[in-house]
Amino acid sequence: MGYAKTALLMAAMTALFMGLGYLIGGSSGMVIALIFAGGMNVFTWWNSDKMVLRMHGAQPLSPGDRFGLHDMVAELARNAGLPMPKVYLMDNPQPNAFATGRNPQNAAVAVTSGLLRSLSREELAGVVAHELAHIRNHDTAIMTVTATFAGAISMLANFAFFFGGSRDENRMGIVGTLAMMFLAPMAAGLVQMAISRTREYAADKAGAEICGNPLWLASALAQIQRGAARIDNPQAERNPATAHMFIINPLHMHKRDNLFATHPATENRIAALQQLAAQGGFGQARPAQRSGDWAGAGSEFAGRPPGRDSGLEVIEDSPDRPSVAGRPRPVPRKRRGGDRGGDEGPWS
Repeated sequence: MGYAKTALLMAAMTALFMGLGYLIGGSSGMVIALIFAGGMNVFTWWNSDKMVLRMHGAQPLSPGDRFGLHDMVAELARNAGLPMPKVYLMDNPQPNAFATGRNPQNAAVAVTSGLLRSLSREELAGVVAHELAHIRNHDTAIMTVTATFAGAISMLANFAFFFGGSRDENRMGIVGTLAMMFLAPMAAGLVQMAISRTREYAADKAGAEICGNPLWLASALAQIQRGAARIDNPQAERNPATAHMFIINPLHMHKRDNLFATHPATENRIAALQQLAAQGGFGQARPAQRSGDWAGAGSEFAGRPPGRDSGLEVIEDSPDRPSVAGRPRPVPRKRRGGDRGGDEGPWS
């Protein structure tokens, strides 16, 4: 189903390219745009994940990284039945994350340094599980293709404005050109919105199943929303076409236009996760804890409880965080030294 959706998306974007090509150069322009779109489809399919990671300055993490993130992703990927994705870190103070890649065999999970500073281990496990759910559902192919094409369509629409109105074969004239200049990016935005809203709810549910506790993700969403609302994400602001890929919309301008919001309301997502926890099937689900070794990750003091000497801002718990009494399921812990034997994963 993931590949079928991607094929439909590519067809829709190709049609937009052809329409813009007609405005720019008439029939010949439409043919050129078709050829260009075909080449871009191929290039996007194979390279869009690398482009998105480069846009956001993501750097790869290796096994045994000081944050323990690679080991956590490995544990959760095994629980999800996925091959190990690549793990990236973005030097960005805003707490956020996304997944990318054309299929589970060529996927990557990227988190910001702000996410490591803001979340507990349990909350981080919920976020990673959410991103792995996108990979398992083949959402990442759709996300990467959409991000690349939305930006390209906006660029081509502006090109049509400057060069389309004076062509003899342009039957739509300046009015049609102006209309297409605004409608083409709008259509790309509608595609992003339609996909994103449904896939976020599905990934939330699947992510809760992967990590074993819906309230960990619910708590993480509340934390990320608060952080994203007050902390800028310059890379995302420069590349707004990639905003729909993040777990929470990283743009500060999105609240002005809910019609084209690429994410469901965070409070609705949290409510759905709380309802999922109340339905049972997750043992005695308890909310994520705000203490432990993960809250101090992100510096040479990783592994210690958060404190004054950690050099990091630790966001304290707040009374509006979701709470259900019970005992938490264990999350993957960072393995130390060479002790690999006898340390089975928490989902073994």
